[in-house]
Amino acid sequence: MKLLITNRTHSSWAMRGWLAAKLSGLPFSTDLIAMDSEQWAERRAAGDIPSGKLPMLIDGPDRIWDSLAILLWLADKGGHDRFWPREPHARALCYAMSAEMHAGFQALRSGCPMNLRLRFPDFKPSEDVLADVTRIEGLWCEARSRFGEELDEPYLFGHFSAADVMFAPVVYRFHHYGLPLSKKAGAYLQAMLAHPWLQEWWNGAQTETFTMARYPYEGGVPV
Repeated sequence: MKLLITNRTHSSWAMRGWLAAKLSGLPFSTDLIAMDSEQWAERRAAGDIPSGKLPMLIDGPDRIWDSLAILLWLADKGGHDRFWPREPHARALCYAMSAEMHAGFQALRSGCPMNLRLRFPDFKPSEDVLADVTRIEGLWCEARSRFGEELDEPYLFGHFSAADVMFAPVVYRFHHYGLPLSKKAGAYLQAMLAHPWLQEWWNGAQTETFTMARYPYEGGVPV
């Protein structure tokens, strides 16, 4: 399998697709195509990025685009127990949280664009951003209180799951924009930041040198 991704610094969706591939336990290679680059334009013109967006997983004759579709495909191939809790009530919440993250939180997305090379210590969140933070924090705490704390693992449902894949970029948004969190949510954030897969992705972002006009740099300081 080959996973086409784009800028680690800015692409939350590419990060999710890559984490899903790691979680599957299946062998895969990675091909990075920088957004808005000449290579990007050439690959789109050649039909290599038919949806116009990445990530996209190439698995033999199959092309699977969109991070959630990639996650579901890999769960089918690698085993659903790798991605979802076994306990039915935990699995129900994990499904719902993952879907809500995939579809929602537009204020947080637009107000705190992903940028793994900078922190924004003077950022002042809007009320809409804070409302998204409150909702996400509530979901994290519910998952941890009902299910995660029963196991000797620090993630949302104990073991690293699809929900952690979906919320991983939010962890960096919270961290890099200095958004307020409770003690329980902050402990989860720190556990995620220490996860070797997140560190691998973050370290890769630090080697990137390109900038993009659509993403904020003003007011940011190097991490």
